[in-house]
Amino acid sequence: MSWRNTKYHYGSVSIGLHWLMLLLFVAVYACIELRELYPKGSDPREALKTWHFMLGLSVFVLVWLRLLAARMAGPAPLTEPDPPKWQKLSAKLMHFALYFLMIGMPLGGWLLLSAAGKPIPFFGLELPALVGESKSLATLIKEIHEVGGTVGYFLIGFHTAAALFHHYVLRDNTLRRMLPNQD
Repeated sequence: MSWRNTKYHYGSVSIGLHWLMLLLFVAVYACIELRELYPKGSDPREALKTWHFMLGLSVFVLVWLRLLAARMAGPAPLTEPDPPKWQKLSAKLMHFALYFLMIGMPLGGWLLLSAAGKPIPFFGLELPALVGESKSLATLIKEIHEVGGTVGYFLIGFHTAAALFHHYVLRDNTLRRMLPNQD
């Protein structure tokens, strides 16, 4: 399989980054949800929060690599049969929203930790604060970040449902384009 996109299939780099981002999303959400199983201040809870931060920032790093790879890999493969214009537009809007999520949520988390005056861990590094300490700003960013997390569940769910709808109901190649070994 080529690393570049073909007329009807994504290349290995695009496919690999797509599925890696899914695994990171699962891990980010799992860490923040599973922390609730442990009492506040406990070591496991703090470890899950730290992993949530680091994996979220990994999404932020990889989304830029994914955008660069998308440019280098060539145009997106064609969907066969060609979908109606409204489906093309809704797909573009969904992808825009997902990229906004992949950039905005980690950046929001970084801003939240900064405003809260907390360290920003990233696999042995401590990233610089983006803003000065401000309790009121931290509270506002936390609320936005939590709403964004909930919206993310829906975006990921709709994206998945659309791919499955295309595969099992419309029977087009939308999902198959993003699966390995389809050439």
